[in-house]
Amino acid sequence: MRNIISFMHISLDGFVCGPNGEMNWIKVDDEIFDHVEKRIMKTDTALYGRVTYEMMQSYWPTAAEQPNASNHDKNHSKWYSKAHKIVLSNRLKDKQFENTTILSENFIADLKAIKETEGSEILVFGSPSTTHALIHAGMIDGYWLFINPILLGSGIPLFSNGSSQKLLQRISTHEFKNGVTELNYEVRPS
Repeated sequence: MRNIISFMHISLDGFVCGPNGEMNWIKVDDEIFDHVEKRIMKTDTALYGRVTYEMMQSYWPTAAEQPNASNHDKNHSKWYSKAHKIVLSNRLKDKQFENTTILSENFIADLKAIKETEGSEILVFGSPSTTHALIHAGMIDGYWLFINPILLGSGIPLFSNGSSQKLLQRISTHEFKNGVTELNYEVRPS
């Protein structure tokens, strides 16, 4: 069975973005990109909400072709083109996109079926609303968190009111020179 892992940058006080969706506080650098790339290259499936998917689609398919493309841009663009993308959206359900599956009304049943197929873990990239829906449905198997050393005070929390209590087991921890700490957790059965 494939696991669904939520991949998020998060503030020390638990927010994944500011009150207006701000993400300019997220610290990334070559050390983090190289570290993340090692895991992502083993992943064949990405899961997004519509907003995050549209943001990714507007950049990654052609990022490697830009004149000033970094190694990260080239590598991630290549991975993005190969990876199967799953998008939770009611607005996009009638559209066709290459190497992309759109799930809408019955997304829980559809995701359960996808989890039973062959393949790697399924990484949920950002997408707070999608992550909240998956948490409430009990579909998140793990969290891959990048704790940024900042207190936002308000914004969109990773864990919203109504999140059911789950026991998490820490799998690994990694500290980066820029102050970000990576935490990997597995959701334990209740």
